Amino acid sequence: MSRVFNFSAGPASLPLPVLQRAAAEMAEYGSSGMSVMEMSHRGKDFLEIFRRTKQAVIDLLGVPETHEVLFLQGGASTQFAMVPMNLMGNVGKADYVNTGSWSKKAIKEAKKFGAVNVAATSEETHFNRIPRQDELRLDPRAAYCHITSNNTIFGTEYHYTPETGAVPLVADASSNLMSRPVDVARYGILYAGAQKNLGPAGVTLVIIRKDLLGRAPDTIPAMLDYRVHADADSMYNTPPTYAIYILGLVCGWLQERGGLAAMEEINIRKAQRLYDCIDATGFYRCPTEPASRSRMNVPFTLVNADLDATFLAEAAAAGLVTLKGHRSVGGMRASLYNAMPEEGVAALVAFLQDFEQRHG
Repeated sequence: MSRVFNFSAGPASLPLPVLQRAAAEMAEYGSSGMSVMEMSHRGKDFLEIFRRTKQAVIDLLGVPETHEVLFLQGGASTQFAMVPMNLMGNVGKADYVNTGSWSKKAIKEAKKFGAVNVAATSEETHFNRIPRQDELRLDPRAAYCHITSNNTIFGTEYHYTPETGAVPLVADASSNLMSRPVDVARYGILYAGAQKNLGPAGVTLVIIRKDLLGRAPDTIPAMLDYRVHADADSMYNTPPTYAIYILGLVCGWLQERGGLAAMEEINIRKAQRLYDCIDATGFYRCPTEPASRSRMNVPFTLVNADLDATFLAEAAAAGLVTLKGHRSVGGMRASLYNAMPEEGVAALVAFLQDFEQRHG
């Protein structure tokens, strides 16, 4: 087996021990006589997997009893609609902070259900930074305030939790949830598509404050009502069973590594090593404001863009893949999610230095 270092923004790398465990259990889980893929979601074997996974999420994130953990489908993009459908209610308006492509998509969906106040935006500087707390123009009568905690395309990340007073804070945390500790109690809703740090595509983790359940009007479909899913413990319909199983294995891997505080230290170390290399000379540039730089997604460009194709080809030959940047930013992007080992970052840094020596 010859595995590459996969810097994809998502679906992203999974921890090798998780893949190996899943491979060993693929044909038969325990003594069940069947694969997890074949199990009834109502059967005792899967219900134990589900219980263990949910408890691991609660333990890792320190989810308080005031909040409910849901395993849903449809990705974060479905949450763009579910949040306003469930929370706008009679208030009919919400605050959104616009920090990039995913924020804009969330805003577009929310406008279908009420008025949107863009409380702050960094669009004028091509989304290269996170707006500060003192820049937020919040409406104290808003139904909620929505942020995107990490922006995969532009490589920015909140390094503070916005203060929104009595207005519930909602965060699309798809690309940095479980990369560091988070004070769940400060959020009305945290949601995340799994395919960055949590597991494979197919399951969406939603953590919602219980007092926000039941606010949806009777006219919305049952599958889009948080209360329906909470009352059924995420079993209103057949859940994405295998994706939940893998998410549980990832949670176990995180616990074995010391939890989220230990993971944060590793992620800081990985990101700093790469940023230091990029900043060391004028051969590479990072477009992101240093105070807003993401630990998860590192965009960078070559001063001579004519070398981009050569860079990508030589990187792939060296086993460093999926480094092409998003078309709206250009250049390169290295995603350093939890499963990217420090050895992968070291290999990328060594390649960057060698490429500069040969082409600089």
